[in-house]
Amino acid sequence: MSQESKNPVLGLDVGTSRIVVAERANGDIRYESQLNAFVTLPYSKITEAVLERKKIPHTARMGEIIVHGNESEKFAGLLNAEMRRPMTRGVLDPKEPESLGIVRQMLASMLTGDRNGRKLCYSVPAAPLGAEDSLTYHEATLRQILTDLGYQPTSINEGLAVIYSELESSNYTGIGISCGGGLCNVCLAYLSVPVLSFSIAKAGDYIDASAASVTGERANLIRLAKESSFHFNGAFSDKVHQVISVYYDDMIRSLVSALKDAFARTSHAPAFNRPVPMVLSGGTALPKGFRDRFEKILGEQDFPVKVSEIRLAQNPLCSTAKGALICALSDS
Repeated sequence: MSQESKNPVLGLDVGTSRIVVAERANGDIRYESQLNAFVTLPYSKITEAVLERKKIPHTARMGEIIVHGNESEKFAGLLNAEMRRPMTRGVLDPKEPESLGIVRQMLASMLTGDRNGRKLCYSVPAAPLGAEDSLTYHEATLRQILTDLGYQPTSINEGLAVIYSELESSNYTGIGISCGGGLCNVCLAYLSVPVLSFSIAKAGDYIDASAASVTGERANLIRLAKESSFHFNGAFSDKVHQVISVYYDDMIRSLVSALKDAFARTSHAPAFNRPVPMVLSGGTALPKGFRDRFEKILGEQDFPVKVSEIRLAQNPLCSTAKGALICALSDS
């Protein structure tokens, strides 16, 4: 990000699939996004020199070079290999030995400029239903990394960040849903106060892995097809798209079912005197027709909260980072 800003605060979305930084400068919000992924290459001085010359983010150590961020996708395609992820299901992956180092390196390379005491708000997922204590390590570790880098970090629930980003017109009252790679995060807020938050583990990665197991394609190729050409149109001549649609439907139905059950069970939901808006964000919500398909499946349920509208976030990939920035700005 830029080294100068009239508002020296940052918003940070640390997602399973992407890391996004938001910063306000000259009246606009600017974003930087990198894939939260990496690949390893055999070490050679020539390769290292070329990567440095091309300014491709990487780390050289112990006979190998680790390329991380957006360029990892290109190298994975060339090597016919899967990208590795430092996070899974919204949190640092305990089974990936490189997870902590990669996330630290990526944050250090993306968060440039003056760090001394700069305020930063970063997103954390809601706990999956029935697993309320599973986020302590993840949130504390990110806080420590950011503190070590010189920031004053605070955290915000991912679904609440979507509400801050998209629902100012309703006084931050409504339902924010972030459909990401590892999780779908949900938050219900009343006048900016979070009333209910939860997540489910069926999201983009679930679609990719499930479709890959059926088609025999690599999960990364499924993700590329999903993001570049898939859309909901009811008829598919391509098998990969047809399989993706099956697992998309399964994900949406699981999300709607979890919404209905969680909202019906909560005993402290406010009695809204009018229907509330619902906003969808995240990379998994990007395919054309997703909003319509979600609305249709939600309409089949007896949903306990009256909804005035269901709409897509203005910038679904950056909505969480924008909401985190708004939170940081409000505290500065």
